[in-house]
Amino acid sequence: MVSDDSRKVTIATIARMAGVSVPTVSRVVNGRSDVSAQTRERVEELLARHGYRRRPPSMRASSGLIDLVFNDLDSPWAVEIIRGVEDVAHAAGIGTVVSAIHRRTSAAKQWLDNLRTRSTEGVIFVTSTLEPPLQAELRRLNIPVVIVDPAGVPPQEAPMIGATNWAGSLRATEYLLGLGHRRIGFIAGLPQLMCSRARLDGYRTALESAGVPVDDRLIYPGNFYHEAGFAGGSHLLRLPEPPTAIFASSDQMALGVYEAVRQRGLRVPDDISVVGFDDLPEVRWCSPPLTTVRQPLAEMGLLAARTVLRLAHGERVESPRIELSTELVVRDSATRAA
Repeated sequence: MVSDDSRKVTIATIARMAGVSVPTVSRVVNGRSDVSAQTRERVEELLARHGYRRRPPSMRASSGLIDLVFNDLDSPWAVEIIRGVEDVAHAAGIGTVVSAIHRRTSAAKQWLDNLRTRSTEGVIFVTSTLEPPLQAELRRLNIPVVIVDPAGVPPQEAPMIGATNWAGSLRATEYLLGLGHRRIGFIAGLPQLMCSRARLDGYRTALESAGVPVDDRLIYPGNFYHEAGFAGGSHLLRLPEPPTAIFASSDQMALGVYEAVRQRGLRVPDDISVVGFDDLPEVRWCSPPLTTVRQPLAEMGLLAARTVLRLAHGERVESPRIELSTELVVRDSATRAA
């Protein structure tokens, strides 16, 4: 006879006992075939022992989901990540749940409460910090996690997907140096993000390698958004000795610099050269088309989704830290220094 207590056992409890993820148990419960025979037998034995009651097929929730979590969703940068994740999810016949937690503890808690009510294959966090309580709960639920462009040092057990930010920034700065620029302004990204720090370090390294002193007055603290690019461009152009080129560490900030240049009655690149970072789709259509560092955003999302599905299926990931290559895309926004 099954006791009342045993009927209350949850999928998360069974997953913990079996040493597998919640999605794996969900796949067994829902009769899916993508589980090894050995794992299926172990899970089925635990389900039977604890009297887990399967819901009728008509009542079962869909088990095919990837959770994709951003701090904010107000950037075309995020759209490119989503596009890569959705390509993989669509091919696998599963859905994508996109959430924004806005760096608020209350929003993160609400998201976690919602997560417990659905069966997700795994979670992809983008430019996020995984606080210890959140890490612990996801570990308790046996939900696989992959991090894209982490803020701070990610947990050892979580695979990380990024790009060669340092090398991309180095190449962009070297390109401007090769055009004869020596006073190169730099508008930085959010300082808490590893990618931001890497881009600033690449800029500094290129100058130092060329024997050009790093002038901290030419470095402006930004946040990747248009407004910061406009503010940084305006500030740098007002200096007694303004730069002859500005390297913005995101395309959105580079477009903000364009507006700062325009409002001062100047022109890109005749009066000042501008380089960005990301290669968002729209920058090839601005005037002039923007020279930028291509960051493979869609590919990063694609690889993150493939990785989280591999983890959900119980496969090992050989390379927990992956950086995809960046590439300088030369267009018309930079020219030789006068």
